[in-house]
Amino acid sequence: MKKTVFCLNVFLVILFPVFAQEPSAFDVIIKGGTVYDGTGAEPKHLDLAIRGDRIAGVGDLKTAKSKTIIDATGLAVAPGFINMLSWSTESLIQDGRSQSEIRQGVTTEIMGEGESMGPVNDRVREHMLREQSDIKYDIKWNTLADYLKYLESRGISCNVASFLGATTVREYVIGFQDKAPTPQQLDQMRDLVRKEMEAGALGIGTSLIYPPAFYAKTDELIELCKVAAKYQGKYISHMRSEGNQLLEALGELIRISREAGIPAEVYHIKAAGQKNWPKEDELLSRIEAAQKEGLKITADMYTYTAGGTGLDACLPPWTEDGGYPALFKRLRDPATREKIKAQVQTPSDEWENMYLAAGGPEHIILVGFKSEKLKPLTGKTLADVAKIRGKDPIDTAMDLIAEDESRIGAIYFMISEENIKKELTKPWISFGSDEASQAPEGVFLKSNPHPRAYGNFARVLGKYVRDEKVLPMKEAIRRLSGLPATNLGLDRRGFLKEGMFADVVVFDPATIADRATFEKPHQYAVGVKHVFVNGVQVIKDGEHTGAKPGRALWGPGKTK
Repeated sequence: MKKTVFCLNVFLVILFPVFAQEPSAFDVIIKGGTVYDGTGAEPKHLDLAIRGDRIAGVGDLKTAKSKTIIDATGLAVAPGFINMLSWSTESLIQDGRSQSEIRQGVTTEIMGEGESMGPVNDRVREHMLREQSDIKYDIKWNTLADYLKYLESRGISCNVASFLGATTVREYVIGFQDKAPTPQQLDQMRDLVRKEMEAGALGIGTSLIYPPAFYAKTDELIELCKVAAKYQGKYISHMRSEGNQLLEALGELIRISREAGIPAEVYHIKAAGQKNWPKEDELLSRIEAAQKEGLKITADMYTYTAGGTGLDACLPPWTEDGGYPALFKRLRDPATREKIKAQVQTPSDEWENMYLAAGGPEHIILVGFKSEKLKPLTGKTLADVAKIRGKDPIDTAMDLIAEDESRIGAIYFMISEENIKKELTKPWISFGSDEASQAPEGVFLKSNPHPRAYGNFARVLGKYVRDEKVLPMKEAIRRLSGLPATNLGLDRRGFLKEGMFADVVVFDPATIADRATFEKPHQYAVGVKHVFVNGVQVIKDGEHTGAKPGRALWGPGKTK
């Protein structure tokens, strides 16, 4: 009797795995596509299977069964793209579908350029509410981690993660004044960093041309980064200068990396302003020299000759000492205005003068006003508006900021196309839109975004890979997926391998392209056929399914 039972048990043990696989049952099989796995390896004609939220197989799956089969013949199959610089912090509250990005294959958006959506105290909350423009929302969270969980609970189509903004930490503890932290305040700032790193922040983000971030000295940033480094965090920076002091600003970033023992990334790498374009080669070579020294220095970029930021970036940083209310007051004082105007007209290495970097008011487009009265000026250059008003362009800029009581969104043409192509050849540069995901409908139509909101990623694959052959497809896909996932330490993201989360994009290499222009930016990219996020189909035959399977993703230092 015992012998019979033993044999029966062995028989069941041997057969059970076979029976267990029978519901084999995949949820989705993507058949016959050209698979780029995100490593930069040569693509292969393979099938890819999804079960639940994971990739369950990559190979020849002709005989496998599946609830859904997608014919990807003639199409590229790639890991979902990662946007290294997303400003969808507010737009995803308004519309969780992430339309302009998901339709380009972006499945993960990384936030936190200097300012982040937490931590929040009364002072930060008041500032955030005052800054709201077209999109209005309640602030129902106190920490950065809570904000990301809030997005996930509301429903979003993409994954989200964030750096902790050093600006926000400074605003939380010190406020908006140009002063150094006391020892006690620095301890409080370190403690905020520790708490947010343990809760899953990716590291420290800075945007050092803008006040009050501009007021932070290098030593202050090193102290914050030392805390982040203990949790495998990264430092990512809109450097203190991208123009006249570009190489010196890079030196600061490298110093922070070295002294804090932390990997560092340059946000939207560029040489801004025509007179600075020749610095590009030296910029790239200094980064590569630091890499050879053993430092982990990387960068991200967007693929346009214009940047986008506030019109207030034309003004010297001291004008915002005390915050925006103090700025608006100064702009209404005739004597102070004359002082500001003189400094805007004078080349300087002391601050980043976007007015001069653009080469004049005809190269600055106004795209985002808060007041309904001024919105008809959207899309006009600063030179156009100055002419309409019959005033000097710098006076016009100051008038507009004071009237709108906002920083006013602006686009500055200041980047060399030749330098963009140099950056595209570098294997350590990934991609970021530096914009919000949006849609050509509703509240989004009240302002004009930079066209990179709708086209940055499709533009890489269409214009620069297919049309101009600046870099090969397999390398572009690695830098859209595997490279940023690895740099950020994202868990099981960025590659098409069994066991990875099923963030997958299927696109047509022959037709993928950006359509958005500076004149008509609200236009979707074309060529992306299917997108899966965590195994759920969000784009089907080029259209949004309405699904919102996106998740909050966490840095490697998150404690349980």
